[in-house]
Amino acid sequence: MEFSELIETSKVDHVLLSRPFLQPVKGTLCITSHHLLFASRAADKEELWLLIRNIDAIEKSVQNLSGYQSTKFVNQESGDRFAGSSGIITIKCKDLSVMYLEIPGMEECLNIAKSIEALSSLEPTSHMYPFFYRPKQLNLQEGWDSFTPEEQFTKLSIHTDNWRLSYVNKDFAVCPTYPDAVIVHKSISDAALKTVANFRQGGRFPVFSYYHRKSGMVIMRSSQPLTGANGKRCKEDEHFLAAVLQPDKQGYIIDTRSTQAAHQAKVKGGGFESKTNYHKWKRLHRSIERGRVLQESLIKLVEACNDQSNSIDRWLNKLEASKWLSHVKTVLTTACLAAQCVEREGASVLIHGSEGRDITLQLTSLAQIILDPDCRTISGFQALIEREWLQAGHPFQLRCASSAYCHAKLKQEAPVFLIFLDCCWQMSYQFPCSFQFNEHFLITLFEHAYASCFGTFLCNNEKERFNLNVKEQTISIWARLNRPCERKLYVNPLYERNNLTIWPSVAPQSLQLWQGLFLRWNQSPEHQNEAWEQINHIMEHSRRKANPTSTELSVVKEDHARK
Repeated sequence: MEFSELIETSKVDHVLLSRPFLQPVKGTLCITSHHLLFASRAADKEELWLLIRNIDAIEKSVQNLSGYQSTKFVNQESGDRFAGSSGIITIKCKDLSVMYLEIPGMEECLNIAKSIEALSSLEPTSHMYPFFYRPKQLNLQEGWDSFTPEEQFTKLSIHTDNWRLSYVNKDFAVCPTYPDAVIVHKSISDAALKTVANFRQGGRFPVFSYYHRKSGMVIMRSSQPLTGANGKRCKEDEHFLAAVLQPDKQGYIIDTRSTQAAHQAKVKGGGFESKTNYHKWKRLHRSIERGRVLQESLIKLVEACNDQSNSIDRWLNKLEASKWLSHVKTVLTTACLAAQCVEREGASVLIHGSEGRDITLQLTSLAQIILDPDCRTISGFQALIEREWLQAGHPFQLRCASSAYCHAKLKQEAPVFLIFLDCCWQMSYQFPCSFQFNEHFLITLFEHAYASCFGTFLCNNEKERFNLNVKEQTISIWARLNRPCERKLYVNPLYERNNLTIWPSVAPQSLQLWQGLFLRWNQSPEHQNEAWEQINHIMEHSRRKANPTSTELSVVKEDHARK
């Protein structure tokens, strides 16, 4: 199939582009295989490049322009049938922005809309823009091997020898959603791992996630055991979890389902670890919403944020009705529980729900950010995303297929990764000096998870990326973000390394709406940008006073000599 076959009209002149807080601009609109291009004819030559994959929904309307001579249009092929009329296309994007295109002539408008709808819904992953994106300053190999399981194991080996690197999943033979290399306890053989994999949903047997140097305890993750209604057992699974614990210690299993939901799962063949068979492990149930509930919550939140006609009381009611901050609170509270088990109880933790590819990953990631200062750095956070989300098999392509505006029936979409980023922002808001990265860094990751020119967030697991040669044929986002000129945009000027555990507050007055993300298209960023420029200037001046350069020192010495 050729992309050109899907483009009804490739170019339209005299198009009016309107966006919040910006003056309307008239120019030429072009459609390519992957972008909407808009170029103005004004003196500033403004250009807009919109990745079509970023478009979540479009809406069409008609405007009668009779008497509005400056934009009166006569279609050459259909005579004056569309004279004096235009179509307005409202484009709603996955990054939550909204823009309006006023296109002269209804036929042209409908052709543009039809082309956008066809190009934005292309199914084959190999047709997406990352496979065609070739910037001159970046190469295909850069960034892909920055955070490997081998590197993680090397760092772990410095502190403990109780774990080993296993290639039992080579060629994804045991678990399709795990990488080919995983870290497991040294006491269990690869043969036993295969048995355990058959006992866990989707083959997701317990794997190492985090080692706490202070207590020597670990956090692991897996999927639910397939005990079923008959209480099926797996001796190898029981031995594996028992071997992780020290002789005088107990562990905690944090199940992200309610007790009722876990019991209902047994009827369907799933289940949970019983106290009888896992006597050293205490099971804690924490019910966390997932799937469609989260997607509907996001839709309601964005709808409330875009409604400018509400009074403050009604807006707050809409915000509360969306339950978004309630979901953030629940996830953050459970992550604090996991961190508390490790830090204060001196116990190892296993986290799972059913599949272990969504809420489980939120909790293991956030617990590490709470406990480990390395995860609060730019490089450490990138490594966290790689091992706890990408390599751990979070289905980005399914969960981020649509955002808050899509009119299609909800399927497997859910803002799981976005809630994780929101929790990270909440912690950075409460501890503004403890995170090396700023809000812009988190927003950038959100945008690229939903629509990107890079291949990092493509597909749903490492196996799919391997089959499509993603690492050989696309650019890694880390290659771009770690370029010096780009990296400095994401640095928090207030950062000072904090080696302590941070305990975020989940009190109602402590959790805030992430305005920098959800309201960024509904309020002018001018004053906030000015404030951050002043902060950067002040912090740079302070650093220079504390650590003057050799040139500055020589100037000071000359001044003293004159005096």
